[in-house]
Amino acid sequence: MKKVLMLGAGKVGSLIACLLSETGDYQVYVGDSDEETIKRVEELACSNLTIQALDATSRPALERFLESHTVDAVFSCLPYYCNFLVAEMALKYRLHYFDLTEDVEVARHIARISAGADTAFVPQCGLAPGFISIIAHELMTHFQQLDTVKLRVGALPINPSNALKYSLTWSTDGLINEYGNLCHGVEDGIATVLLPLEGYETIEVDGLLYEGFNTSGGIGTLAETYGNRVRTMNYKTLRYPGHCEKVHFLMQDLKLNQDRDTLKRILENAVPKTLQDVVLIYVSVTGKQGGELFEENYVKKFYARKIVNRRWAAIQVTTASSLCAVADMILQSAFPPKGFVTQESIRYADFIENRFGQIYH
Repeated sequence: MKKVLMLGAGKVGSLIACLLSETGDYQVYVGDSDEETIKRVEELACSNLTIQALDATSRPALERFLESHTVDAVFSCLPYYCNFLVAEMALKYRLHYFDLTEDVEVARHIARISAGADTAFVPQCGLAPGFISIIAHELMTHFQQLDTVKLRVGALPINPSNALKYSLTWSTDGLINEYGNLCHGVEDGIATVLLPLEGYETIEVDGLLYEGFNTSGGIGTLAETYGNRVRTMNYKTLRYPGHCEKVHFLMQDLKLNQDRDTLKRILENAVPKTLQDVVLIYVSVTGKQGGELFEENYVKKFYARKIVNRRWAAIQVTTASSLCAVADMILQSAFPPKGFVTQESIRYADFIENRFGQIYH
């Protein structure tokens, strides 16, 4: 049985803990510093799961735990800014490392410190970045010459009821980070920096209209990996029409991008949470096949479902399952990879056949 330490038992972390522990193949130690969060995880009554108070922002606290417990891997489901320390602890104690970060600088830091490591360091294991890169890479291998790669993801309430037409389905810190930080992509075969909330477009799926705009981090390392092999590549978040204009007003006109603590309080006080959500994934790749211009798409919607006698939101299910699938493939491998592992290096065929990846069928 593999033993793992999972830090952060919030919306996604609690489901990851349940999914892994219920297989019987993992002993999961869950560390969180919030008493209410710990209580909610205890109420899930999952087997092979041990919960304890642990401050993941404290180096001494992490060292005490890791010196007194034998674990094979650490999973970070913490806010992105906590992952610098967690990754350094994984390196020090020679553990496999997995996280859900969308932050570009965190991923770059992990790439630097994991050079030459004898364990795997796999950031960005969620939905976007994460699975979106796996499926995009798979489609790109079908072309002899690449032209345009579009990656689009939306996590949306099925029945929007407020002016933003949005619900807080995941980390508020992560959401603000994506809306406020610089974005990355490829234009004219050159990796470039793009502005958040720009690049506005509309797209129709199943008769419903969505808007898309640049957000940070969702493209992961895909643009760096493909570089000058593709003419255009970009990642955009999908929302219901009207959302981008209002977020632009909050972050740019009211300058709340410079006061993110205030923006976080506003959003968490005014925007409701929901378990009635839909995750929309749209990937389009255009290029040459047999000398002719072709396009291939991956377009799917995912909805909330019941797991371990509890209903989980679609964004929780897709994000948690992605990390579990990637971690399961590596931890159960007789020859796990070493050092920095990008999402696009993970084979789609292996991912989709994994017991956790099968939810993406």
